[in-house]
Amino acid sequence: MDSFTLYPAIDVRGGRIVRLAQGDYAQETRYGDDPLALAREYAAQGARWLHLVDLDAARAGGYTLATLVGRIAGEAGLQVQTGGGVRSREDVQRILDAGAARVVVGSLAVREADMVAGWIEEFGAERITVALDTRRDREGTWRLPVHGWTETAAGTLQEMARRYAQRGLRHLLCTDISRDGMLTGPNLELYRLLAAEVPGVALQASGGVRELADVLAARELGCAGIVLGRSLLEGRLELPDAIGRVAAGPEPA
Repeated sequence: MDSFTLYPAIDVRGGRIVRLAQGDYAQETRYGDDPLALAREYAAQGARWLHLVDLDAARAGGYTLATLVGRIAGEAGLQVQTGGGVRSREDVQRILDAGAARVVVGSLAVREADMVAGWIEEFGAERITVALDTRRDREGTWRLPVHGWTETAAGTLQEMARRYAQRGLRHLLCTDISRDGMLTGPNLELYRLLAAEVPGVALQASGGVRELADVLAARELGCAGIVLGRSLLEGRLELPDAIGRVAAGPEPA
C-alpha cells in the first residue's frame, strides 16, 4: 500500500461535537461546542484529512454544514470528506462547491446504487466516497441497514461492494455498526473479507478503534485508511503518534 490515511472524525449534532454509540441518537456523548477549533487542532497535530458527519441531516436530510466545511478547508487547511443527509445530485454539488474534497453517500448508495454510480462517473471517482454500514445477521451474512440503521436493504455487503467496484468506485468506507463508538476494536475479519472482494478499491475502516495497534492492523490487512473518532476525543490514541508510526512504514520482517 503506497499510503495510508488517518481520518480524524468530527460528528456534529446541533452544532456540537458528539459521538453516538452504535448510531443510537439516544446514546449521545458530547465532547465540545466548537468543531472548527477541533479541526484546527487536528491540523496542527499533522492531519491532512478530516471526516465530518452531519448527524442532524443524516436523520432528517438537508445537509447543514456547508459553511463549516468551507471554514475548515480554508482556515485549517484540511481536505474534508463529509456527508450526512445526501439525497440528490444537487446536494453533492453544493457540498463540493462549499470546499469539500469528497462527499460521503450512505443510505442512498444502498437504495439508489445506479444513481450514485452515475455521480461517480460525473464528478469523478476521487470526489465520491460510498459508505456501506453493515451488520451481521443471525445467519452470519453481512447486511446493509439503512434509514438510520432501522431498516435492512436487500442484498449483501459483498454484492454491493462488487457492484460499485465494477462501476469505477475508488473510495469505500465500511462501518461495522455493532462496533461503532464502542472502543471494542475494529472488525479485522470484515476488512480482510472486503479487501479480498474488491482489491482495486481504497477501503476505509471505521468503528471500534481503540489504540495504535488497531490502526496498524487495519493497514496490514490492506486498508487504505481508517476513521478515528472516540479514541482521539478521549485521548486513548494520540494523533501525532499515529501519524508518525504510519509514516515510518511497516515493521521489518
